[in-house]
Amino acid sequence: MIESVVTGVAAAVISAFLAWFITHKIALAKHGARVEQAKAKAKAIEHEAKMLLERSKVEISTKELEVRQRLDAEFAHVRKEQEHKARIISQKEEAIEEKLRQIDRIHKESVTLQKENEQQKLRNEQKLFEAQMVIEKAAGMTAEEAKAVLLEQVEDRCRIDAANIIRKAEIEARTESRRKANYIISQATTRYAGEFAGERLINTIAISNDEYKGRIIGKEGRNIKTLENLLGVDIIIDETPGAIVISSFNLYRRAIAVKTIEMLLEDGRIQPSRIEEIYASVKRQFEENLIDDGQNVVFDLGIGELHPELTKLLGRLKYRASYGQNALAHSLEVAHLSSVIAAELDGNDKLARRAGLLHDIGKALTQEHNGNHVQLGADICRRFGENDIVLNAICAHHGHEDPLSVEAAAVCTADALSAARPGARREVLESFLKRVQEVEAIAASKNGVVQAYAISAGRELRVIVDASKIGDQETVLLSKNIATEIEQKVQYPGEVKVNVIREMRAVEYAK
Repeated sequence: MIESVVTGVAAAVISAFLAWFITHKIALAKHGARVEQAKAKAKAIEHEAKMLLERSKVEISTKELEVRQRLDAEFAHVRKEQEHKARIISQKEEAIEEKLRQIDRIHKESVTLQKENEQQKLRNEQKLFEAQMVIEKAAGMTAEEAKAVLLEQVEDRCRIDAANIIRKAEIEARTESRRKANYIISQATTRYAGEFAGERLINTIAISNDEYKGRIIGKEGRNIKTLENLLGVDIIIDETPGAIVISSFNLYRRAIAVKTIEMLLEDGRIQPSRIEEIYASVKRQFEENLIDDGQNVVFDLGIGELHPELTKLLGRLKYRASYGQNALAHSLEVAHLSSVIAAELDGNDKLARRAGLLHDIGKALTQEHNGNHVQLGADICRRFGENDIVLNAICAHHGHEDPLSVEAAAVCTADALSAARPGARREVLESFLKRVQEVEAIAASKNGVVQAYAISAGRELRVIVDASKIGDQETVLLSKNIATEIEQKVQYPGEVKVNVIREMRAVEYAK
């Protein structure tokens, strides 16, 4: 049994060895074939590479020859250009050398001429000195003394000539400006006549029965206290029959107060709670009316779109007065006059009308805000994007700026016309007296003035001068100086005429 197993194992080993040996021989044979094939391919590739290398050398040689030929041609061309430029440069150098030789020759000639001029100048100075000595000996005075006398004569003559020129120019300007101004004013006044309403500080409410006075006062005065606190006005109830007086400097509050009390009297239920209800209703109605009034004005003037806040402020101008002149009526008057004046001067009449309407818009804010109406008006119009010409007109109509356009100048003129016309404004006595005193003091401070006094309600200033100190020609300059100083230091409506009077009196006694 064991022998058969051993025999089987030995046979298997031998078989495996034979199989491996045969497989190894076959693999070696295949490997040898592959090596021979690889060598054959390597030789083919090597041969092909040699052929490519030879071909590349031929192509490189050909291209190198072409490049060398092209470079030779370009080098020849460049060499020709350089030779041409060299010839041009040589010619220019020769020309420059010729010019330098000419400049050197001219310089030598100028030096010679300069020396001759200096010698001639010395000879002329010597002759002038000799002539001056002869003149001084003949005139009996030195050159400085003669110069001083001559300058004094020239100064006097120039002063007289300047005064004559100023007088002539002023007469011509005054004549022409008066003619043109009269024409423009006549055109404006024939086309528009502004209505005037003098506002007072009180309103009187008529009542049918004096029993209403007690009801307005109320128990322990509670009704009248409520009214005064809400309305911001003074309610005067005295022995005057059939009347209740409302007093306030604020026209808007006074108008609301009048309407509120009238509605209370119609309603008959006069008590604090009812007073508050009616006051709220009246105030709301007035606020709506302000917008309507402003829109009506804008529509009637035809100035285009206007910001709602500006429209509302226009409505408030209806309840604002200046020196007794209603602000809205004044603005409308200025708007119409500005339009006519601007149209006559070839300006934009629509823009002038808009600027004239808005020139006093700041007056609607002065009672609630600090500052003058010019600055307030300019600020709010600038905030709502108004035209620069409108802003300039607002600032210029009281001298804060110079008018920069025909439209702005037309607004300034129309504002002065509307304010200064007879009956337009009422002025308090104190401010009038102060202005007159300032005008007289300016004239009296001038050298040679004997007396100065204002007449025609301060619109004319008569100045009496000392004839021994002020000449006829100097009166023109004096009047001009006084008028200029009044313009700079005094605020006044319209214009002030400065009339300088010089009188020479000769007195002799017969004995």
